[in-house]
Amino acid sequence: MILVTGGLGMIGAHTARALTDLGHDVVVTAHHRTEVPSFLEGKVTVEPLDVTDRDAFLALADRHDIEDIVHLAGTVPGEDPVAFFRTDTTALLNALDAARTWGVRRFAVASSLGVYIGQTDSPWHEELALPSVELPHLIIAFKKAVEALTAHALAGSGVQPVVLRIGSVWGPLMDPESPFNPIPPYISAVLRGERPSPLLADDGGDSCYAPDAGRAIAALMTADTLRHNTYNVSRGRPSLNRELTGALEAITPGLRLDLRPGGQCGPHLDIARLAEDTGFEPAFDVESAVADYVAWRGNNPR
Repeated sequence: MILVTGGLGMIGAHTARALTDLGHDVVVTAHHRTEVPSFLEGKVTVEPLDVTDRDAFLALADRHDIEDIVHLAGTVPGEDPVAFFRTDTTALLNALDAARTWGVRRFAVASSLGVYIGQTDSPWHEELALPSVELPHLIIAFKKAVEALTAHALAGSGVQPVVLRIGSVWGPLMDPESPFNPIPPYISAVLRGERPSPLLADDGGDSCYAPDAGRAIAALMTADTLRHNTYNVSRGRPSLNRELTGALEAITPGLRLDLRPGGQCGPHLDIARLAEDTGFEPAFDVESAVADYVAWRGNNPR
């Protein structure tokens, strides 16, 4: 059985779905979000759990034979940065403690493409040095620390760490007005019948549709062997605003969205290592991802 903490969040739920599609038994933890998405109903075991409670975390092994852990649970910072770091570090340490205590095979943990900020080479690949620069968000700062904490905590334990440098993921279950990704808010405006502000046609950057991110993580958890401990998780190519608007116009008769010429595409993640070790290939391009998401939103609020 594979444990996915935060398994009812966007990335966690799609990871759990991909794992069940591969025939694996999955237990997901739920705390603040408890509604099970329709694509997971009847397919996973849901365990209510505050991942900062060490005893409750370790007690999961009394009820389940857990062989691998995907730790995706996390919080959004409030006004107190110390409180955020304390909460998410406590959760990480409890998950690492469980991995060592239970003797699991692999322990995957969410990092972020943000760890590459300051690196001028593009695309970003796993062999690049991580610059010491000022980071724009507390979550990215924590994710950067997660990598070293995980590697040292599992050293000599026999548990293989798998650091997931996750790209800019969007899709079903994401907050439609999320400040972390511009695509759902833009699509939401179109779905409300509004005319969004014009975009620069060639602006864009890293982007990965959530079902593909889940499939990539599942592939890493189920591969017979992994040659590395760190993997980029994304689509492997940038997405541009003109692709987004074109996809929306293709599925909406009469819709014409405003674009301005110019723009600059930002960096994106190289997923060659992921592909080589797991055979992963994204199933969605921009057009099919937008069509799938719009269909999902027709029956779901997020």
